[in-house]
Amino acid sequence: MKHDAQIALDAQNIVGESLIWDHRRNTFFWVDIIGKHIHAFDPENGAHDHWQTPDFVTSIGLASENGFVVGLCRDVVLWRPGGVFEPLAVPEPDLPENRLNEGVVGPDGAFWVGTMQNNIFPNGEPKDITESTGALYRITTDGTVNRLSEPTFGITNTLIWSGDRLITADTMENALYSFAVDPATGRLSDRKTILEGFARGLPDGSAQDSDGMIWNCRVVGGSCLLHLSPAGAQLGLAELPVSWPTSCAFGGTNLDQLFVTSARFTMNAAHLRDNPNEGALVSVQTGGRGTRSHVFGG
Repeated sequence: MKHDAQIALDAQNIVGESLIWDHRRNTFFWVDIIGKHIHAFDPENGAHDHWQTPDFVTSIGLASENGFVVGLCRDVVLWRPGGVFEPLAVPEPDLPENRLNEGVVGPDGAFWVGTMQNNIFPNGEPKDITESTGALYRITTDGTVNRLSEPTFGITNTLIWSGDRLITADTMENALYSFAVDPATGRLSDRKTILEGFARGLPDGSAQDSDGMIWNCRVVGGSCLLHLSPAGAQLGLAELPVSWPTSCAFGGTNLDQLFVTSARFTMNAAHLRDNPNEGALVSVQTGGRGTRSHVFGG
């Protein structure tokens, strides 16, 4: 099946990430990690807004009382548009060389967030990753932090719940995994590799449709979304007009619009001149629908 993909917004994000649909405002929200901004886009009228953040901003999720839970470089905070960033938790206070990465509100109303060795210098320039020190954490509304995995991830990405299992990725390993989730503690076990070595790019963020299938962004030159089952069966590809798709989410009034963020991080001037769409927000017609985002604290 051919999927029509169009540029929805020439956002020129350095690293657009963590796209979510806010059904309360009928608006997409996402972050530009290195640009240090939270963005909002209304697909009905094309209105675009953005807010500066006090640090590199890595993820965003819906929170109760019309607010948001936000991952910065090392801190998880609460925020409302135009308001202050209120500290909530620091998942790894004893690991200053790490930073936060993927963050998603789970079906339990907690904020699930992954870490990685910091790959960004303070000036926003890229920094080599030399160790796999990332882990997955679960943060509740009172700021309690529980580590769920061993600190063995290179780059944590993708958090999708399928039945009693969690689908997640390690971008550095070009692999998607399925874990059993302890219902009482959230602790992960029984890791199974469901996809490894796929030739188009590397796995980044993912969205889940109403049929329970996964749409995975293939970053680092993949230029596509991979459609697959929770067991790893490959169902198809959606080609994109950007080479580094980073995260995706279903939105719109009927949750039938799949949007994708992208990045232009590490790309040279010649590439950007020839490929001006890099860093844009893209819309993709899949013929499917998504489900509502979960809310931190219910």
